[in-house]
Amino acid sequence: MRVLLFGASGMVGQGILRECLLAADVTEVLSIGRSPLLQKHPKLKEILLPNLFDIATAAYELTNFDAVFFPLGVSSFRMSEADYRYLTYDLTMNIATLVAKQSPEATFCYVSGAGTDANSKTMWARVKGELENALMRLPFADAFMFRPGAIRPLHGIKTKTPLYNAIYLAFSPVVPLLMKLFPRHITTTEEVGLAMLAVARKGYPKPILEPVDIRRAAGIAI
Repeated sequence: MRVLLFGASGMVGQGILRECLLAADVTEVLSIGRSPLLQKHPKLKEILLPNLFDIATAAYELTNFDAVFFPLGVSSFRMSEADYRYLTYDLTMNIATLVAKQSPEATFCYVSGAGTDANSKTMWARVKGELENALMRLPFADAFMFRPGAIRPLHGIKTKTPLYNAIYLAFSPVVPLLMKLFPRHITTTEEVGLAMLAVARKGYPKPILEPVDIRRAAGIAI
């Protein structure tokens, strides 16, 4: 399986990349992002694009992929709706529309968020909901929206935001207990990666995966 991965340097992207590189049936991972990755691997190839809106310059590299994993995203904190829509809806659709033309047989997996709803009064939830609907209309072989809720980073993975890393560290002693108490609301970076690979291989009964679906797809009994 050939995998095209956007946002591999982010927390969720790191988890997805790890599972892809460990999977025996993944023969190649092409990472496209703004910053170089810190790791090297025989399966891994990188394309650096300082401006991801320039994705058309790499169009010839986007052909014949089996899966497209898209955990790329920005926080809406202190951002206007116009700016957030530009960096969330417009950027994602610009990339996904081109990839759908180049690799129409691929399964597209997008990392959205719990609470996403195109009819929501909350700005980020509405924008992401509209984006989910638009992505599912693109001519991919299949498309799935992942809404992981709270995510626990594993295997030394960290976010790019020092404050978030401090929060994860502070709560790390009680996270295992929280996962037992709230198994339907918390996932891990490993589970998201395993679930995406499983969905790319054999699909899933519904196009939108909530935390419980992600854990089931990853092989976790709920």
